[in-house]
Amino acid sequence: MWAVEGCNGIGRHLAHRLVHHGETVIDVPAKLSAQVRVFATGNGRKTDAVDAHSVAIAALRAPNLRRVHADPELIALGLLADRRDELGRLRTQTVNRIHRLLLDLLPGGAKTFLSAKQARVLLTQVTATDPVANVHKRLVTEQIDELEVIDAKIKAADKELRQLLTDRGSTLMTLNGIGPSSAARLLADTGDIERFATRARFASWNGTAPLDASSGDQRRHRLSRAGNRKINRVLHIMAIVQLRHPTAGRAYYDHKRLAGKTSMEAIRALKRRLSNVIYVRMLADQRQRESAGPAGQSGTTPASSATGSNPHTDPSDKPHPGPTNKAKPQPLTKS
Repeated sequence: MWAVEGCNGIGRHLAHRLVHHGETVIDVPAKLSAQVRVFATGNGRKTDAVDAHSVAIAALRAPNLRRVHADPELIALGLLADRRDELGRLRTQTVNRIHRLLLDLLPGGAKTFLSAKQARVLLTQVTATDPVANVHKRLVTEQIDELEVIDAKIKAADKELRQLLTDRGSTLMTLNGIGPSSAARLLADTGDIERFATRARFASWNGTAPLDASSGDQRRHRLSRAGNRKINRVLHIMAIVQLRHPTAGRAYYDHKRLAGKTSMEAIRALKRRLSNVIYVRMLADQRQRESAGPAGQSGTTPASSATGSNPHTDPSDKPHPGPTNKAKPQPLTKS
């Protein structure tokens, strides 16, 4: 049996390789091994040998640690989500280049949200009268061609993600502000949602839970910079989308503003609330999936952990030990 620290983070590739070769791997939370290291004789010093010893002791003494299981469906979703993010960044870079070139050809340039079709229409309004304008126009045409190719790849990636999510039985895309890439990111990075005993632990993992910064009679909280930043970004996008439309999220934001919160404080509160919504929805989806067959989903055991594709080293991106709350989630309406 192998004990690996942070199987949902930096130790992911090692854990997957061991599981692939038929080995039994136990996921040891980084916080748990750090607590063991503090009480060691090395005065808390951190070396490879001390770390290995602390992980081993934690694995031997701590009950109910999760056994790692690599879910092929989640790995595929993680790979496609990474590719979709890359295409999104590439599209932004291409549009920025078009904006920069059109600024030299058109007075005032182009609007912020520019499509390839709109850029071509603007380009037809340009009459090249000198060699510099000719080069500018040719470069814009090349960038528009690249933008059309990227848009086609994004459309194909979204279609494939939707099909995989539908086949898995996920209902995350029914939530306002969650698209196929966001839903895939949530599933791939979270893995087994039941590893979080409560929605508060899930919020701590994704960085939406505020940190207590009270002093004396002054009660206040501050923003957490820890947690999985990719999931935090998904929640931020979800919050911004809901603020643009008359949704329950917008009503909650307005309520916080009327209560005296600043704009940023209200958005943080909204993200924390959306984290709860996603937690309940993912928990319901997973239990529905497990109840679909006699042994749950294919290849999964009750003590297994479904991990994603790419490692990240966020300080709180780790499993949290503790009993799992098996209470049936309340019905959730679309937010």
